[in-house]
Amino acid sequence: MALLPSNLSFSRHVLPVIAVLGLIGAAFYIVTSLPGRELEEPNQEPPKATGELATSARVAGSGIVEPSSEIIDIGSALSGLVTDVRVTPGDRVDKGQPLFLVDDRAVRAQLREAEAAIREARAAIGESTTARDTARQQLALFESLSDPAAVSRAEVIRAEGEANAASSRLQLARARLNQAQARAASARTELGRLTVRAPIAGEILAVNIRPGEFVATQGGSSQPFIQMGETNPLHIRVDVDENEAVRVELGAPALVSPRGAAEIQVEAQFVRAEPQVVPKRSLTNSAAERVDVRVLQLIYALPQTTEADAFRVGQQIDAFIPAVDAAGE
Repeated sequence: MALLPSNLSFSRHVLPVIAVLGLIGAAFYIVTSLPGRELEEPNQEPPKATGELATSARVAGSGIVEPSSEIIDIGSALSGLVTDVRVTPGDRVDKGQPLFLVDDRAVRAQLREAEAAIREARAAIGESTTARDTARQQLALFESLSDPAAVSRAEVIRAEGEANAASSRLQLARARLNQAQARAASARTELGRLTVRAPIAGEILAVNIRPGEFVATQGGSSQPFIQMGETNPLHIRVDVDENEAVRVELGAPALVSPRGAAEIQVEAQFVRAEPQVVPKRSLTNSAAERVDVRVLQLIYALPQTTEADAFRVGQQIDAFIPAVDAAGE
């Protein structure tokens, strides 16, 4: 320590100064690296009850928007290649309107074969009828003769045999006609089933097939070919925890908001309560959410208002429902 003055000690004078400077630097670093503690308004307003529900007993629940008919998954009764798709998402369709067509060439060929068999059977019926009538007239002529010796017994027996054979051929031709008509009716039925039609009037929600794709009735894709439902009006299916289910005031309207837009609140009218308590399926993705809870599902109808246009099928919603007090009054 020759560089230090003789009256200055490193351990007694310099080292404490260095330690103090280190503490000051550490404190400055800690203060400047702390996160901001200023309070800010949340980006999204959390859902909350308003009006009378804000100060009265209520039950909160989450749910999902669905068509009033519920979602209908459209399939195909027969397997084959899709030749034409007649609808797109958002289309309104009437009951019985074609949605998509499946290749029907093989069935049409079967129908043509059946129709040809029908024509052949009818021709055979005409021929057999003529032969039977002729044989019966011949037999009647033989039987009308007053002189038994005018016609031999062999001729009479032959005429009887021809009449019976003609009757048998006529019965066989009629049976073949019935069989051909049944095949034709079956082919027409299959032909009709290859045109998939709307079971109800409603809106097309999703189309998951394209022309040229193969649709299979078994072992195919688990995704429905077309989804549709009646969206006028829309319904919401609210899940209420089974622990709160006994407090719900059934029949009362609910205050609902679309997820992420708590400022939009509409009054939905009660439709029904499902009779069965089921495991919860509409998850809110909250870290504290229980996934093993069972819920009572309540169905409400959305009004036909401008605010209700913010709701879409499949969208999650938050709902507040009036509750009865402990005495059930």
